[in-house]
Amino acid sequence: MSAEHGFEEKKKSVVDKVMDGIIADIIEGKINPGDKLPTEIELCDRYDAGRNSVREAIKKLEANGIVYIKRADGTFVSENYNQKMLDPMLYSIILHKNSWQDFVELRSVIDIGTLEVIINNAHEGDNYREFKRILANMEKEIYEDEPSIDKIMECDAEFHAAVAAIAHNPQLVTITDYITKLTAPSRKQAIKNFIEKNEEDNFIKLHRQMLDVIEHKRSELIVKTVLDHYVYWKK
Repeated sequence: MSAEHGFEEKKKSVVDKVMDGIIADIIEGKINPGDKLPTEIELCDRYDAGRNSVREAIKKLEANGIVYIKRADGTFVSENYNQKMLDPMLYSIILHKNSWQDFVELRSVIDIGTLEVIINNAHEGDNYREFKRILANMEKEIYEDEPSIDKIMECDAEFHAAVAAIAHNPQLVTITDYITKLTAPSRKQAIKNFIEKNEEDNFIKLHRQMLDVIEHKRSELIVKTVLDHYVYWKK
């Protein structure tokens, strides 16, 4: 290993150490959203790092949406969700080349948990008109002479977004949106599968079953309903 390469490896590890330290402080509440980060010198002392490493760590945190820089004022922890925060996780999943089955399992776990949250935390004011509107649009597109796979995918994504929204949990909304994007290629293939098999009726039925579980709080049917929902996705 060359001296230059060894230096780069060492520098990278110090940068990661600074990033991990700042993120840990945010998670532990030592630094809160909206707070200004300590000065560069203070960060150097806190994480036993040089100025270049601290500056590189801040650049990476900014690129990931975790902090933002106000010129002349300093660096602050982001107060709002930013899609960039999830990008590193997305790249990690892509690079590990997760299988189709991995995604099916991941989304089924999320969906089962989401339905349990919805049923356990149902609100008096919850209504299901939005679901019915989405299902009507989905049904209309599916029974077109030449149905658009992309439009059906949009309806499906909208349906699952509505499910997450009625859980009244912002984190579930974010995770559902993220998983929907990750699984787009496999969902497209699943939609092709049911169209090729002329099983449009069953596709609509599976979505209506999920709505029925939510409306009537049928917790005993959650797992079966979710697993049935992926019948075309598993093939």
